[in-house]
Amino acid sequence: MSGVVLCPLAAIADGESNGFIVTRPGGARLGVLAVRRGKQVHAYVNSCPHTGAPLDFQPGQFLTLDKTLIQCSTHGALFRIEDGFCVQGPCAGKSIVPVAVVVKDGTVRLSG
Repeated sequence: MSGVVLCPLAAIADGESNGFIVTRPGGARLGVLAVRRGKQVHAYVNSCPHTGAPLDFQPGQFLTLDKTLIQCSTHGALFRIEDGFCVQGPCAGKSIVPVAVVVKDGTVRLSG
C-alpha cells in the first residue's frame, strides 16, 4: 500500500486532526487518524489499545481541548502525538499503532 494517497495535506488543518478509512488489498478497511504539525503528519490506527474502540468522539476529532494530546473518547486515555505512547488512562504504558506516512507534493501518502 506504499504510495497510496491518504489525503491532501490541506484536509488536515495545521494543529488539528482528521480521520480516514483506507481500503487494504482484499477489501479490508482500516481506520486511520492523522494529526498535523506544520508540514509533518503523525498517523495511527484508529483503535484504542485498551478496548479496540475508535478514538474519536466526533468524526475526525481526536485531540484534547488544548490540542496537545490524542484522547480516547471511550475512557479518556491520553496519547502523545509524536509517538502514540499512552501517558494516562487504563492503557498507560501502551501505544496506539503507528501508520507510516510521508508528505509529498501536497499529499499525505502511506509509506513503508
